[in-house]
Amino acid sequence: MAAELVEAMNMVKSFRVSDLQTLLASMGRSKSGLKQDLVGRALRLVQTEYSPELLKNVRQLYETRFPKASAWLAARRPESVPVTYPALNSSPRGTAQGTDYLNGIPKPAPPPAAEVKLVPLPFYHNLETLLPPTELIAQNSEKLQESQCVFELTPSQVEQIRNSSELRPGMKSVQVVLRICYTDSIGVQEDQYPPNIAVKVNQSYCHVPGYYPSNKPGVEPRRPCRPVNITPWLHLSTVTNRVTITWGNFGKRYSVAVYLVRVFTSGELFNQLKHCSVESPDRCRERIQDKLRFDPESEIATTGLRVSLICPLVKMRLGVPCRVLTCAHLQCFDAVFFLQMNEKKPTWTCPVCDKPAPFELLTIDGLLSEILKETPEDVEEIEYLTDGSWRPIRDDKEKERERENSRTPDYPVVDICVPEANGHSPAHSGTNQTGKPGSGGASAGTGGTGTGSGGGAVVDLTLDDSSDEEGGGGAEDSEDTDDSQDSPAPKRGRYDYDKDLVTAY
Repeated sequence: MAAELVEAMNMVKSFRVSDLQTLLASMGRSKSGLKQDLVGRALRLVQTEYSPELLKNVRQLYETRFPKASAWLAARRPESVPVTYPALNSSPRGTAQGTDYLNGIPKPAPPPAAEVKLVPLPFYHNLETLLPPTELIAQNSEKLQESQCVFELTPSQVEQIRNSSELRPGMKSVQVVLRICYTDSIGVQEDQYPPNIAVKVNQSYCHVPGYYPSNKPGVEPRRPCRPVNITPWLHLSTVTNRVTITWGNFGKRYSVAVYLVRVFTSGELFNQLKHCSVESPDRCRERIQDKLRFDPESEIATTGLRVSLICPLVKMRLGVPCRVLTCAHLQCFDAVFFLQMNEKKPTWTCPVCDKPAPFELLTIDGLLSEILKETPEDVEEIEYLTDGSWRPIRDDKEKERERENSRTPDYPVVDICVPEANGHSPAHSGTNQTGKPGSGGASAGTGGTGTGSGGGAVVDLTLDDSSDEEGGGGAEDSEDTDDSQDSPAPKRGRYDYDKDLVTAY
């Protein structure tokens, strides 16, 4: 009983989320929650309510998940616990064979392979499946594991590779690629490399994409998990090819698959986009009117939407405006640059809102394409109106340029740079519209004021009350006063200032 209980718990620990949910539902338990919650709930169920019915359900789920994995279970089971039921000993395979759990000769088709689905890649079109997604299983408790798989190419597959065009010298457009992902049957899986990965094909190590450095401080470099091209190291004949994968076993489960694919370039994808996904101008206008339609629940009525004609990716004027059908914004990005950037570093995210932007949801904006043809190069922004029309928006520099080019009245020019004979700047010097100097300069005296056609008054606050009562004569009168004879002359500033300014010395 103890041995069966231990092995039942080991089998539960290897279950996926769907297996755990099936087991819990069959025993009347809740199947909601994260995987770690489901595992804990299932283990408690096995420990507290162990019964032949429960053991039967666990065995059936495990045999469906691992039909020929008795050796794998034995490696995880303590050596002191014997196997007591014949179902796990009936498999003829053992750990000594090494490669049989992946592929071997002849090629098996285990049920788990069909359950893991990899996400389709726009730049890779699957022609044939050479090895379906099959899980990498650790053979021991070491952190660094080594797994192998073998496959053969048929004569027709060899001819496809040899007769294909070259993307660049030494790289064929028809390739054999290796893809690795998480082992999970829920949804489609993106490519994901295990830690410390190394791939060896027929005793030669092949190139695995490295890490991209991050421009943001404190952010670790990210490795783009792309399919690994193993074509240059294969035997292009009916000879068996052997692939050895070295990977780090740190608790995650991974599956490996091999495909014969046709690789597309960004130019070929752009041609597909032009022929298959262009939104008509009328449909674009309907979309704009829907966004600008008056909403009675909204307190602010939107009368227009501004859209930039500059690509957010390269900060240049749009060539082919493109956007994602699922995005709410009308702002577009350049389709050519977007495809080229994803060809080098696949992210497939919208550069405007950072939401997923898969290739199958991209569309070319037909209305904005027409606007780009009708507007001059210096127009960088437009505004969509409620009736579906649009108008160009000129920036401030353009408006200022137009204002300068328009006719404006002439204003008097004030010349403040003509020095006097003593080297000081004049108090005021003006020219009229004809350019002739005016006569409105103030006198240089400290006690009087001078008037003219364009001048004002300069008041010297150093004068006493007697001078003010005398009416303030000219500069010569202020110098002949008694106070000026008994006291030293007031200190003068360097400059005399313009009209309506008070000069305090």
